[in-house]
Amino acid sequence: MSNSEKNKKILLELVKLPENSRCADCGAPEPDWASYKIGVFVCLNCSGIHRSLSSRVKSIRLDFWEDDLVEFMKSAGNCKARSVYEKDVPPFYYRPKETDCSALREQWIRAKYQRMEFTGGTKYPPLAYTTGMFEGMLLKKGRDNKTYQNRKFVLSEREFTLTYYNKEDESKGPKAVISIKDLNATFQPQKIDHPNGLQITYQKDDHTRNLFVYHESSEEIVAWYNAIRAVRYAYLKTAYPTGSDEELVPKITRNFLKEGYMEKTGPLQKEPFKRRWFSLDSQNRKLFYFKNQLDAEELGVVFIGTESNGYSVKTCAPKNTRGNKWKFGIKMETPERLFVLMCEQEREQKEWIEALKKVLARPMSPQDITAEANLKFKR
Repeated sequence: MSNSEKNKKILLELVKLPENSRCADCGAPEPDWASYKIGVFVCLNCSGIHRSLSSRVKSIRLDFWEDDLVEFMKSAGNCKARSVYEKDVPPFYYRPKETDCSALREQWIRAKYQRMEFTGGTKYPPLAYTTGMFEGMLLKKGRDNKTYQNRKFVLSEREFTLTYYNKEDESKGPKAVISIKDLNATFQPQKIDHPNGLQITYQKDDHTRNLFVYHESSEEIVAWYNAIRAVRYAYLKTAYPTGSDEELVPKITRNFLKEGYMEKTGPLQKEPFKRRWFSLDSQNRKLFYFKNQLDAEELGVVFIGTESNGYSVKTCAPKNTRGNKWKFGIKMETPERLFVLMCEQEREQKEWIEALKKVLARPMSPQDITAEANLKFKR
């Protein structure tokens, strides 16, 4: 066996160890690359970000490895790196997964290895997203148009609010003061058509209101996202003082379980089918539908309970196809109404049914029962 083959075998054995079997940065399985400057095993996508930081990376299988580099990788590894670079990650700070957008993954890697934000000790000046007050300009989409304009946003932990202004002259007062209580933030680069696109959702009267914003700097928009998470975390600690981080952290922010266009008919199943944008919020057990994907407010919302409470979902082939262009049907039944939806492709039909069944299978909490009753009352 040549020296090159011997070194490759050693590396392949190292990457099979439990602590190295997933990407050090996003958790993707079976990483094929390694940073021999830091001593971590990473996936192909994260290796590109490391390379942009001038961090020396090589393919485990394709590149030649010198003996001294292999010895360094043997003495290092993902677990040892985490003990240094992730020593003091705040509970609220979002740790990206392999399916997350590039802005989140890049800034997580830069925060760890370039800016050394989580190595412990007092930071001076303090990290902006940890101060309880965050303000700056974001490009915000107009409510009734597609134009994005600079707007000032102010986030306050003391007040548990996010405020934004339509004009630079703050003396005219804010356009909106948003309570952190029901606020959610999620990255939406495809929907907003910008790599740093962020969707902020909150309750306004009896509706859910969407704000679509972005910043040209991925570092700035990720700082905003984690600042929002920090204030949400502080609110949850106040609202649920006995709650553990294991219970509270998943509630800070969430991504939609499934989104996309489907065709929808009316309550009699005789009305014309119309294309609508659907968003499934699994945490709140609600399926929202909009005329378009960037609408500020929903046209309607469906609560998703459990099968034992009269909710169900299955495939169907509707008799009425008036105005219908898509062929893969879903029948969703609630105690009050039957919904008939149509998907363009069979794959989308299966994905929607799988997502809806995940919500149906989860037991309802006391908060879910209250939310269901409130929704029925509003109707």
